[in-house]
Amino acid sequence: MRRQLLAATALLSAFALGAGTASAAGAPRWAETGTTYTGTLGGGQGLASRADGSLLFRGLASIPLDLRVKGWNHIGDPDIARGHVFDAYQGPDNAQSKMFAVTTPAGKRYEYVHPLDAGEKLNNSFAAVSPDGQWLVSGEWGLQNRLQVFPAPLLNPSTPATGGTLAQAGQITLDKPVRDIQGCDFVTGARLLCASNDATGTLFPQVRPLLQVDLPHEVDGRPVTGTVTSLFALPQRSACTGTFEAEGIDHDARDGTLRVQMIPPGVCAVTTAVHAYQQVTD
Repeated sequence: MRRQLLAATALLSAFALGAGTASAAGAPRWAETGTTYTGTLGGGQGLASRADGSLLFRGLASIPLDLRVKGWNHIGDPDIARGHVFDAYQGPDNAQSKMFAVTTPAGKRYEYVHPLDAGEKLNNSFAAVSPDGQWLVSGEWGLQNRLQVFPAPLLNPSTPATGGTLAQAGQITLDKPVRDIQGCDFVTGARLLCASNDATGTLFPQVRPLLQVDLPHEVDGRPVTGTVTSLFALPQRSACTGTFEAEGIDHDARDGTLRVQMIPPGVCAVTTAVHAYQQVTD
């Protein structure tokens, strides 16, 4: 049965490959180049590319025991900058803070805790570090009109050198609302791509869209407004029927590969699809 499910999924994927993706007018076009799979328990929450081209995955099983004991029960979509791994953690429903853990190339981990500001949701869906390594962008769940910006722990000299309290900097205000952002990653210093799990189709024409956020200049820690464009619907292909869930996203600056995760429904959810794209010009 397992072999039949995989064969059916592969057939559906092969049928869809090569067609490219329809993007908003004037926006870059991303062509799908392939699909790979990873175990959901250890890799279904997010991914990040290392300098050597290998991939780091995060899932429920990735949470270290000592952090789980402290109440950090959810890990989001990670990022890697200057060889440092940035992980986004959140706690239980009554949490009053969120946490970013930074692991150095030498394997030393430091914890940066952000006490929730007035009106801030406890969700900590992802970590995205700006190309200059100075700023960390994250986001909350539900309907939002902003992305949060923090000084990048450890890499930004304004942050404590061995962990501690992390305050927000100037946020990115979005020109239109977004819903259920699972992950974002920088393509340039002034452009992010974000994976949305919004299945309503009320904010954008696509269901579970890939969103592009353009800034007037590179992130510098001051308030800025971002322009949101929906590029295309993320793939929902599986031998199983039911509700899909968009998850992490990564842009590999080394070769320009964009990867976005999608967890299929039902019993197929044990394996997460990782869809890869390359930017093309017509």
